[in-house]
Amino acid sequence: MTQKPIVLKELTPPIKVLFTGYLCTVGIGYMFALIQILFTHGMADGKFGLSVDDIVYSYYGNRSGTVLEQQLNGAMKENAPEQERFKIMEWVRSGADEYDYKDDGIEKIIQTRCVMCHNKDATSLPNFTTLEGLKPYTAQDTGATFASLTRVSHVHMFGISFIFMFVGLIFSFSETTTNQYKCIAIGMPYVFLVADILSWWLTKIDPVFAWLVILAGMGMATSFIFMWVISLLEMWLFTTVFINRLDSSYLKWRDSKEPSAIDQLWSLAKILPSKIRPLAVTVTELWLKHVWPVIVGLFKK
Repeated sequence: MTQKPIVLKELTPPIKVLFTGYLCTVGIGYMFALIQILFTHGMADGKFGLSVDDIVYSYYGNRSGTVLEQQLNGAMKENAPEQERFKIMEWVRSGADEYDYKDDGIEKIIQTRCVMCHNKDATSLPNFTTLEGLKPYTAQDTGATFASLTRVSHVHMFGISFIFMFVGLIFSFSETTTNQYKCIAIGMPYVFLVADILSWWLTKIDPVFAWLVILAGMGMATSFIFMWVISLLEMWLFTTVFINRLDSSYLKWRDSKEPSAIDQLWSLAKILPSKIRPLAVTVTELWLKHVWPVIVGLFKK
């Protein structure tokens, strides 16, 4: 006897409340994460709103100035009046001299405006209570360090993958999406997550990859929103949306035996590896037999 599959609309009310509570909580968290990006990376060029320049400045750096100047004109612009910010930048451009640090009143400005956040107790922020902690940021802005990228990468990998695991688990009980499309929707966030984090490292090496950061982030958000919306609609508004509003046309399309364009592309993607493999073997053999010996000979000469 075939067991009837579990579907979202037939779950008991306590399970629906549990799933809905989780989806709403992570949905609000995702919204705040996007806002946080706008107020950090989105202010890297001194203008509100995320742009390619913001991504470049955050990871590759703005090599035309120092880290401290970029922050004072960007994310930290609202934390000190223009006169004080200009005074700090003058000191930086004059060589960030230790004696001028006290004599010109720079130390007082830093202690008043910056140390409230940049202190020894703030583990995620640099410590500006001493000149030694501030000095590295008066050098050329080379963006995020490899150490910080390593730390942020593993935190995002662990944390965000758990979010998508539970969202994907809830979405897997949906019935308005075929198994094929469900597999794509559940798997894509992980692909975009890896691409997003990899693009940080690539942008650190070359700013041309800044576009990849934006595209991967958009893909990840789209996958999340799709699973989030479908799951909530099926739990609480299945009849209203998928039966009454769409007049069952969506479900008829879903159950249609005729392959759609996406189905055809999917079938082609499964066939391509078997077709490409013989060609790849032939090209590799030709490379090793004819091209590689010539390159080796040139290096020897």
